[in-house]
Formats: sequence, structure tokens, C-alpha cells
Amino acid sequence: MTIKLIALPPLSLYIHFPWCEKKCPYCDFNSHQIKDTGFDEARYLRALMQDLQTELPRIWGRKVQTIFIGGGTPSLISPAGLEWLLSSIRALVPLDPAAEITLEANPGSVEADKFAAFAGSGINRISLGIQSFHDVQLKALGRIHNGNQARRAIEVAQTHFQAVNLDLMYALPQQSLADATADVRTALSFNPTHLSLYQLTLEPNTLFASQPPVLPDEDESDVIFDSNFALLTDAGYARYEVSAYSKPQQACKHNLNYWQFGDYIGIGAGAHGKISLPHSITRQVRERHPETYMHAMETQGHALIETRELTPNEIPFEFMLNALRLPAGVATTSFAERTGLSLQTISKEIERATAKGLLDSHPTTLKPTALGLRYLNDLQELFLKSP
Repeated sequence: MTIKLIALPPLSLYIHFPWCEKKCPYCDFNSHQIKDTGFDEARYLRALMQDLQTELPRIWGRKVQTIFIGGGTPSLISPAGLEWLLSSIRALVPLDPAAEITLEANPGSVEADKFAAFAGSGINRISLGIQSFHDVQLKALGRIHNGNQARRAIEVAQTHFQAVNLDLMYALPQQSLADATADVRTALSFNPTHLSLYQLTLEPNTLFASQPPVLPDEDESDVIFDSNFALLTDAGYARYEVSAYSKPQQACKHNLNYWQFGDYIGIGAGAHGKISLPHSITRQVRERHPETYMHAMETQGHALIETRELTPNEIPFEFMLNALRLPAGVATTSFAERTGLSLQTISKEIERATAKGLLDSHPTTLKPTALGLRYLNDLQELFLKSP
């Protein structure tokens, strides 16, 4: 079985900034405290651009539709550094004139003049890691900001950016239903264009994994979710992904490209990438530690630790792993368009998922049912094929 892509999917660029002022106890992202690793902005930015240059032969002539600068806390980058970074990207790759360019920021590192400069550099969407507006919960999460700083950060962001996402978490230590709904009500009072709502989970290799806090149980968490879902729906926000809600026409284009199995260049420490060619789909992983990453770029000219072509057996699961996170699903035709394989490849899995009530039976859409969204892992695993 071989793949054959008729057309290549949209292309995005992800840039990872691996430093934070403080590592949160729940965070399993590739982030490092600045005071522990040392931070040389100019050196890291040079490494990023060299990294991007190594990708050019594989994406030559393709237009970049979105850029997402994540971390870590990329708002720690200086305005001059960000200006240089975006200018250098524009010099290397064709960038869509209407490209969505997102920067993640934490309220503890927000400065009004910095945000103005970021907007002037071309950032047109900001994503704020609020998590909660309650000081008790913020302290339990190890956050460096308080509720008042969170509110001020939103005000500053909305002064300079039309598109503002607020990240919130629920089922937090010592969090009641009233606390959780108050967080969402406070967020809605700012009328943001986008909200991300994540349940706190205890991830391996985090401080919370070794020293777990007391969290609401599953039934309590479900009640919190249902209550907040109703609040968001009543306020006009559509749940277009498992944890993402937006006003009309304000869904995150970059993340949608992931979930619709688009392509993305991933540069920076620990970054992952996915690039399609007419007869192959390849995934890449880079060195995780910032020092190791920069040293590899300087001495080897690349920082890849893994480059792997997906097998035809792996591709259907990879596609469905992403697509099934979308409550509206995807068109059945997109399976062949993005995987290069016939839909018949997963016909038995579709039948089984439909019989279990996890997948909608509509013939032109691959769409999870409400039960499928609730038991998403079980639904996704049905498409995991044996090697």
C-alpha cells in the first residue's frame, strides 16, 4: 500500500521558545527556567533562522499560512528580537499577506509598551495564559501572576490586538463549582474572541505527578465542564475543538491546520514538524534542551534527533487522532486528500466506531458523536492499526 497525494496541504510554521521565568508544577511542555539555563536571545534567534533555512528545500515555493510562537513564555523575547525574527522569516519564506501570527504570553510578563511593539512587528493574535482569576488557585498552580494582573493583561492585550485568546483551566486544586464558573464569567466579561478551556491533568515527569494535589473527582469535574459549556454556548461561543471555543470566524487557523492534518515546519528546541511530499509524510523532532539545540545548530547545521517517514499503517490513526478532536468533524473526502490513501483503508474501523455510537453515521462526514467526544481516547484507539 502506497500513498499518493493529489495536492499538498496548507503549511504552517511553529516556533518554540523554551524559556520561562518559572516552571509551573503541572507543565510537561519543553520549558526551562531562564535562571537555570542561561538565556542568550541573539544566539537562539540565529539558531532558529538557521533551522528554518534547513527546511527550505522541502517546502520550496509553498506559502506559509500561519505562524505560532509558543513555549515557554515567548513574550519574554525583546521587541527588537521579535522584529528581527519576523523580518527574517519574511525574507526566507513566502508568507500569506493575511497570515495569522500568534504569540503566547503570560500575564506576569506583560508590559504595555512591549505589546505595542509586538503588534507593530506583525503579531496579530495574542494568547494569554490566564488559567484562573482566583489568587488561591493561581498560587496552587505555581503561577507568577495574580488575578488583578490577569485582568490588566487582558485590557492591555485588547488595546493592541483584535484577536485575543484566553487560556483557562478547570478542576483545579481547591476549586469549587462556583470558583470555576466565576473564572469563565470573568473571562466572558472581557468579550474575548477566543477561549481555550482545559481540564487540569497530572502529567508524567511533572512536580504534580510526584506530589499530586487534591483535585475534584471525575463527577465534580464533569459538572464543572457542563456548567461552563452552557455559559460559553449562551454567550455565543462555538466549541469547534475539544478544548477550544470561539466567536464566529475567530477559530485559531494555526491549530485548525494541525487538527485537519495540515503540514507544519517546527523550529526551535524540542519542536516537532510534519511535512508532506507527493508520496510520503515525514515527522521530525529536534533536540529538547536549548543549549544542546543551539550547539547542534552551530556545529552540525541541524538539530534533528528523529526524522521518520510515516508508514501507510500509521497514517490513518494520525489523521483520525487529530480530526476527531473537532466536534463538527471533517469531510470524508479530506481523508484521501490529506493522507493519500483511500477511505476504504479505514472502512472496518468506521463501521465499528459507528456501531459503538462513537462516530456519526453521516456518509459525507467523519464526525464524533457526543458520546465519542466524551470517550475520545476510546474512539481514536479504534483507528490504531497493528504494525
